[in-house]
Amino acid sequence: MRRWLQDPDQEATHFLTFTITGWIDIFTRQRYRDMMLESMQFCRANKGLQAGAYVIMSNHLHLIWTARENNLSDIIRDLKTYRSKSITRAIEEEPESRRDWLLYMFGFYAKRTNANDYFKVWTGNNHPEVIFSASFLHCKLNYIHQNPVKAGLVAEAAHYLYSSAVDYEGKKGLMAIDLLF
Repeated sequence: MRRWLQDPDQEATHFLTFTITGWIDIFTRQRYRDMMLESMQFCRANKGLQAGAYVIMSNHLHLIWTARENNLSDIIRDLKTYRSKSITRAIEEEPESRRDWLLYMFGFYAKRTNANDYFKVWTGNNHPEVIFSASFLHCKLNYIHQNPVKAGLVAEAAHYLYSSAVDYEGKKGLMAIDLLF
């Protein structure tokens, strides 16, 4: 992510992917999906995030985000750091049938980095792509919303709760978003 911190397009709208280390299916639990929604809502309300689209899959998220204050990398850093700590704390303290395995795996990935963290929840790359045209925007928006359909989770994109697809059909989803058109 260090290279991207110097990206001159901090004010641009980006397509992003946040991936859990080892593709661990942490978001199969509603609790952790809800935690991600809470963080995104907090960033919208307090950090200048414009969340244009999202989908939370079992082990990754796809997003279209813009930062009103040209601080997108700061928002991402803060969100991922906070949520990493709160997810591991929830695994440690709340009922979780996979507790030992999850903590072992997140610990394993932390040991493979130079950071002093005990646990590493997220991969280091957000795969940022600047949204450079209306057709590219529509392509990425369709990709985000069709992800649960292609995964066989729902027959129609708007039926997947943890996605902004329903918002683009004129209804209200789980989280307020900033419609892109």
